[in-house]
Amino acid sequence: MAKRRIPIKSPREIEAIRRSSAIVRDVLDAVSAMCAPGLTTAELDRACGELIVARGGRSAFLGYRGFPGNCCISVNEEVVHGIGGARRLQYGDIVKLDVGVMLDGWIGDSAVTVPVGVIAPATQRLLDVTEEALRLAIEQARPGNRVGDICHAVESSVTRHGYSVVREFVGHGVGRRLHEEPQIPNYGAAGSGPELRPGMVLAIEPMVNEGRADIVYREDKWTVATADGSLSAHFEHTVVVTEGDPEILTCRERTISR
Repeated sequence: MAKRRIPIKSPREIEAIRRSSAIVRDVLDAVSAMCAPGLTTAELDRACGELIVARGGRSAFLGYRGFPGNCCISVNEEVVHGIGGARRLQYGDIVKLDVGVMLDGWIGDSAVTVPVGVIAPATQRLLDVTEEALRLAIEQARPGNRVGDICHAVESSVTRHGYSVVREFVGHGVGRRLHEEPQIPNYGAAGSGPELRPGMVLAIEPMVNEGRADIVYREDKWTVATADGSLSAHFEHTVVVTEGDPEILTCRERTISR
């Protein structure tokens, strides 16, 4: 069976993804700031949709394979793909916000885990470790490295701190489609997989559980939660492989320097 080709984006195409990613970044900032006790996840989803439309984009998630929300909103033990609804945020919760935007046919994708008020030190540690795993993974997104170097960076960092990575869901290429080649698991062997080349655009997204890696689906058939009820964190950026340092399209600090 022939291997699927990893798309290489032109400078013009990367600029288009940069514009959609800017909307993602701004919407995530605004919706993150709204996360407060008493607010429902449906209110967050509605605000997300309105903000995306106001910027001239459309949600890349709404209707994707039947998904009913403008963004994914997952609380506490929920890992990914949560649907906005009647659940009210409580003080001390953590909320995973995952936003994808299509603008002029190109997609940006990013996720963040937001504390509601002050969270327990152990919970903050989970968020810090997950975000650090993302940073270390992005550092590997350089020409000549391989996809497995990104995967290994996440797994080795997370397991060193006693946490586990979700294995059923992976990072991915992004561009005209929400999920392009390559798949980027949060585990794997350094030096394995396809070679990274300038122009590849990757959505790198560690999903880290405080307890076991096992997951379950909720009754809505979308929301994924930890099987043991432990907390889970999720961070994601859209990243361009360049001739030098990686460029992060979905955050204000655009490059990672050695």
